[in-house]
Amino acid sequence: MNSDKIITIVGARPQFIKVAPVSNQIRRTTGLREILVHTGQHYDSNMSAVFFEELGINKPDYNLGISGGSHGAMTGQMLENIEAVLLQEKPRMVLVYGDTNSTLAGALAASKLHIPIAHIESGLRSFNKRMPEEINRILTDHCSSLLFVPTNGARENLLREGIDEAKIVYSGDVMFDACLQFSKALKEHPDCIRRAGLEPGHYVLSTIHRQENTDQEPRLQAIFEGLAKLNKTIPVLLPLHPRTKSRLEAVGLMDLALQLNLVDPVGYLDMLAFEKHASAIVTDSGGVQKEAYFNKVPCVTLRDETEWVELIDTGWNRLVPPTEGNVICQEALAAMRSKGQDVTLYGGGKASQKVASVIDQFLT
Repeated sequence: MNSDKIITIVGARPQFIKVAPVSNQIRRTTGLREILVHTGQHYDSNMSAVFFEELGINKPDYNLGISGGSHGAMTGQMLENIEAVLLQEKPRMVLVYGDTNSTLAGALAASKLHIPIAHIESGLRSFNKRMPEEINRILTDHCSSLLFVPTNGARENLLREGIDEAKIVYSGDVMFDACLQFSKALKEHPDCIRRAGLEPGHYVLSTIHRQENTDQEPRLQAIFEGLAKLNKTIPVLLPLHPRTKSRLEAVGLMDLALQLNLVDPVGYLDMLAFEKHASAIVTDSGGVQKEAYFNKVPCVTLRDETEWVELIDTGWNRLVPPTEGNVICQEALAAMRSKGQDVTLYGGGKASQKVASVIDQFLT
C-alpha cells in the first residue's frame, strides 16, 4: 500500500522541539510517510544540529541552508526553494509549526500549489501587527486546511476571524508532549547546572533574543541593567543568543552582560534542566513561557504583550515591558515569591497523537 506523503517544514529551535513527538507519532501511523525539510533558519550546531541529535529527529531529507538577511529576503528565498521541493515530491499535505518565516514560506508555497496545509499552534494572537511573528501566524492560519489549536482561547481567535469551525481541531500543545517525554531523561541534579557553577533551586534563568528587545538599545540596556541588579541578590544564568551577543557588543553593553553567569546556547535537555531547577525564569521567548509553566516555575516575560494570555490570567507569568531595569529586577524577585493557580492548561500530553490521527483521517 502506498503511504500518504507529508512534508514537514521547520527552521528554528522551537519547531524542532514541537516536531519530535509529532514525527514520532507519524512514524507509528500506518499509511503516513513524513519528509522533513529544514530551511536552515537556525544553522549553527548549538542552535540546530544538537537538537536533532538529542530529540531523536530523523536527519532532514532536505536542508535548504537559508539563513540571515532581511525578513523579506529570507522568506522569498525559502518560498522559492520550498516550492521546488513540493513540485518534486508532490506531497498530499504540508505540515508547518508556529510563527517563523519558515512557517509562512511553507504555507504560501503549498497554498499556491493547492496542497492542503496543517498548522500546529494555530490561533495564537498577540494583537501586535508590528511583530513579524503575528503576521506569519495570521497569514498561515488563513491558508490552512487543518488548524490545530493548543488552547480554547486560540480557537476563539480563529472563529472571530471567520475561520470555518470545521477546520479547527483542539489538540492541546505538542510542546507539553515533548516536555513530558524528555523530562524523564533528566537526572535530579543535572551536571549542566553544576558545570555553570550553580546550585539547583538557587538561580534565575534568563533568555533574551527577540528582535524588538535586541534591536532597540534603550530596551536592551534596561533588560541587562535589571538582570545585573538581580544578579546581586541571586545568580542569573543566561544562555547567550548569538543575535543578543552581537547587539550587546555593537552598542557597548557587554560589560553588563559579563556580570551574569553566561553560557553558550544549549541543547534542549540542558535547557529543560535549567528551567526545571530555576527559582524563576525571565525571558522574552514564547516557548520558554510555556516550559516555565510545565515545570511549575514562575515566569517574567519581558515584552509588551504575549500570545499565551492564559499564563498571565492564572498567575504563572507576569508581563513586564522592558523599559526600566529596577522594575525588571523587582518583578523577578516578586515572581520568585509567588506561584500560579493549580490549573491544567494545554491538554494532557497527547497532542501529537491527536495531530497524527486527524491528519490520517483527513487524507483517507
